[in-house]
Amino acid sequence: MSKLDNKVAIITGGSGGIGKVTAKKFLKEGAKVVLVDLFEESLIEAKEELKDLGEVVTIQGDVTKEEEVKNYVKETVDKFGRIDIFFNNAGIEGKVAPITEQEVDDLDKVLSVNVRGVFLGLKHVLRVMQEQGYGSVINTSSVAGLSGSPGVTPYIASKHAVVGLTKATALESAGFNVRVNSVHPSPVNTRMMRSLEAGMGVDEATLAKSIPLARYGESEDIANLVLFLASDDSAFITGSQYRVDGGMGAL
Repeated sequence: MSKLDNKVAIITGGSGGIGKVTAKKFLKEGAKVVLVDLFEESLIEAKEELKDLGEVVTIQGDVTKEEEVKNYVKETVDKFGRIDIFFNNAGIEGKVAPITEQEVDDLDKVLSVNVRGVFLGLKHVLRVMQEQGYGSVINTSSVAGLSGSPGVTPYIASKHAVVGLTKATALESAGFNVRVNSVHPSPVNTRMMRSLEAGMGVDEATLAKSIPLARYGESEDIANLVLFLASDDSAFITGSQYRVDGGMGAL
């Protein structure tokens, strides 16, 4: 028996690197997967890539808009009758600059996706999970949500906020047998890191020197952890922060 047989999973940021690789892993473990993303073209490409692995539904939506969040939740419940797993994963990096050169608009843009989007997803998915008496939520934070780093203050602030949302909603949901945890990746070999490298004026080899295992994470590394937290293998774990960071937390 597979780990996620007949479970229904929503993944936001579902057509991006980590989202798509996690979807692939979920499908191979027997889940039905709903991919939510802002970009319709990338959703079409992701569905084409994943369709032979199992049942995949795509929903174009902006996680910062409450009506569109309500819509992806409603469409999922209308089709499958439940939501067992929510990988609350959509996020952006923002501008790389010292705080003295960040504009309020830069802050608002990052907080809108990384905090408001996470908040809205939790608000509407947890209603479903609490009513059905079961569910696992995995919020994507970052090593930046557990420590500081210069040049990306809006991002740092947003990922710290995800930790607070995770802890609070885990306590609110525990009595309903619903679990909420967060994952905290180091730099991962995705489009986001290409953007950050360009903004910082450094390359992968330079940044990898700050990681004890001396490499970036791969999307597969994150997906393996998310699968564990999504499955009943982690049935007694909630409100926790999980690093997948190549040893950065030990420094």
